[in-house]
Amino acid sequence: MDALNGLVDGFGVALTPANLLYVFLGVLMGTVIGMLPGLGPISAISLMIPIAFTMDPVSAIIMLAGVYYGAIFGGSTSSILLNAPGVAGTVATSFDGYPMARQGRAGKALAVAAVASFAGGTVGVVGLMLVAPSLSAVAVSFGPAEYFSLMVLGLTAVVSLAGGNLTKGLVSGTVGVMIALVGIDSQTSTQRFTFGRIELFEGVQFLIVALGVFALAEVFVMLVNGGRGTGREGTITTLRLNRRELKDMSGPTARGSLLGFFTGVLPGAGATVASFLSYSFEKRLAKDGATFGKGNIKGVAAPESANNAAAVGSFVPLMTLGVPGSGTTAVLLGALLVLGVQPGPLLMNDNPDMFWGVIASMYIGNIVLLILNLPLIPLFAKVLKTPRKLLLPLVVVFCVVGVYGQSFSVFDLWLLVGFGVLGFLMRANDFPAAPLILGLILGGLMEKSMRQALLISSGDFSVFVTKPISAVLLALAAVSVLAPLYGAWRRRRTAAGPGEGEGAARERVSA
Repeated sequence: MDALNGLVDGFGVALTPANLLYVFLGVLMGTVIGMLPGLGPISAISLMIPIAFTMDPVSAIIMLAGVYYGAIFGGSTSSILLNAPGVAGTVATSFDGYPMARQGRAGKALAVAAVASFAGGTVGVVGLMLVAPSLSAVAVSFGPAEYFSLMVLGLTAVVSLAGGNLTKGLVSGTVGVMIALVGIDSQTSTQRFTFGRIELFEGVQFLIVALGVFALAEVFVMLVNGGRGTGREGTITTLRLNRRELKDMSGPTARGSLLGFFTGVLPGAGATVASFLSYSFEKRLAKDGATFGKGNIKGVAAPESANNAAAVGSFVPLMTLGVPGSGTTAVLLGALLVLGVQPGPLLMNDNPDMFWGVIASMYIGNIVLLILNLPLIPLFAKVLKTPRKLLLPLVVVFCVVGVYGQSFSVFDLWLLVGFGVLGFLMRANDFPAAPLILGLILGGLMEKSMRQALLISSGDFSVFVTKPISAVLLALAAVSVLAPLYGAWRRRRTAAGPGEGEGAARERVSA
């Protein structure tokens, strides 16, 4: 009842005309910026902070929160239409969303993304309201050993993201981990894979790799094909989802929402990890898992619900512990402190208007996002009718502006071209790009957690199996890898059995 009373009070705060306006402005700005590759939620929030400083603290955080989950919501548009992920959390959406667009189903893909995002965000808000204090205690119990094991479990998604060739998937994932290790070692200050280039001291930015391997590689493929696509990009069908499609997406949406929320609660995991985990889980669970990556609606619904739920879930450690769960929430934490608000265990008691007002505003914001995006889907989908001779330069401009706008470095543009060539060669030789991105995302986090755990345990590797949560996660990772391998081995043995038996019988007859 306390939560219900608090939520009622929160709606009293969020439904004031001024705060309703700030919710609308926040989600609108977030959606627009999320669609543009290179300008993710961190950039969006950073741009809005000067405005927030002139506002009431409650209104300011309501607007900034709207920018955050609005950017995650809107990032799927460029992933689906152009294969150019607007934010890191929507990379997994492009795996099936872009093939759907090429098949002339862009409207349906955008509709699935909008509905799944709304469901994920709503589930996240309900979770934030009901179980925030309890989940904050669980998040505190995760130390470096547990995070390492969680990242190992995440990397086992390579098995499902590898397509039909596990070896090529493992090679691709290993390359991603190697890219994540580029830069100066934070503990020993040793240069790794920098080749003496100052520009590589801080590592390779995720955006460069993602835009190169996906968007720029797609440009190279189309140029090789004479500017022609491989699907019906110019054909835009209805965005109306039939009963079968709604049924297909309901399960992945529900599971992705729950998985995404609990992943978002863990500091350091975030929307990107949640989307990959959800996509991998659904691909393994689905009877039609072989069609993932070829335009399966489930492959859009799962990551989209997960990344939006994770974005809301990241507010649990921020508001209840004062611990930022991601780079975006770290910026939000700084903004709160400057506004004179101290997030933490006492926030709910000391500033109930802010705590419950933000939660209520998220309910409203998710509804606004759905109302705002669904009518605009036909307009967004018209991007696919743009002539190829205009669309290809437009994609290149998006990539260049996104990368150069982050660092103002010409070297990064050359890196972009290099990863574009790498992505093109990977496609030409049937190496999946998804494991590379997964390895890049998790590689650095895994190394950092492993080193911290070994530092605490004085180099004792048994710390990873003596801690219960870590041991369970490693066991799940082992089962996740070995079960598909064992299944493949059994199928090969069963297929080879009858042939071997016939051969032995012929030998006995001959004798």
